[in-house]
Amino acid sequence: MKAGLIGLGAMGLGMARNLAKAGLLAAVYNRTESKAHDLADELRVSAHTDPAELAQVVDVVLICISADQDVLAVVNAIADSIKPGTVVIDMSTVSSDTALQAAAMMAEKQVDFLDAPVSGGVEGANNGTLVTMVGGDADALERVRPVLAAMTKRIVHMGPVGMGQATKAVNQIMCAGISQAVTEALAFGQAQGLPMDKVVDVISGGASGNWFLEHRGLTMTQGTFAPGFKLALHHKDLNICRHMAQKSGSAIPLSDKTVKDYEQLMAQGFGDEDISALYRLKRDKK
Repeated sequence: MKAGLIGLGAMGLGMARNLAKAGLLAAVYNRTESKAHDLADELRVSAHTDPAELAQVVDVVLICISADQDVLAVVNAIADSIKPGTVVIDMSTVSSDTALQAAAMMAEKQVDFLDAPVSGGVEGANNGTLVTMVGGDADALERVRPVLAAMTKRIVHMGPVGMGQATKAVNQIMCAGISQAVTEALAFGQAQGLPMDKVVDVISGGASGNWFLEHRGLTMTQGTFAPGFKLALHHKDLNICRHMAQKSGSAIPLSDKTVKDYEQLMAQGFGDEDISALYRLKRDKK
């Protein structure tokens, strides 16, 4: 089974290396051609200057880009060249509506489409420990399971197309609440004059322990916000969640607040920092 990957951002690079390690990666494409050629030379695979060319030579097309309109543009670009029986797996975070549109376009070409967003950040992409939530045909998922398994530690079939993205929306809303709680609590602890390394250590082992606290608690209290998950990308994702919530009549007030907080930070030039940069607002609020 030959896989091709479209999108070599922070997540895509790690995915590509893990696919190559498993002997499954055959081709890559990136809008910045030099990035694709450099990685292709490193991994000894082919680099393509057009997504349509890549789609002609692989059995599985993986997409990992950041915006709904870009996903639909890629799907449209490969529609005329892709072979019947190919499986397209979109690992981007987009709306359920976008997944359904893309699936309909691919169905016309006798191609299965899976929406398979991931959670785990750059560390998970690099280490092959991502969690994947998949929407689409169960038989198609079984055919490409070895490809997903090369990049992830857990693969869960959520239901028909769109359900993967809906599940990822749940994840992103939960991330907003966790980041609000952790940054607020640690800013409070720092204001009390507590030794923050000990605070992070002891609380991580208790009932309030969580991934975000364990992996970002110490760095944020030291004023370091190197991106594992960029704040601007979470802002984009939460706006998708808000649109989905509006359609279903759901209320997500913590996400609404987080979007406003992120907009303040982005206006100050911190959009490319990790989402833990939310700590800046909590720390500076007197």
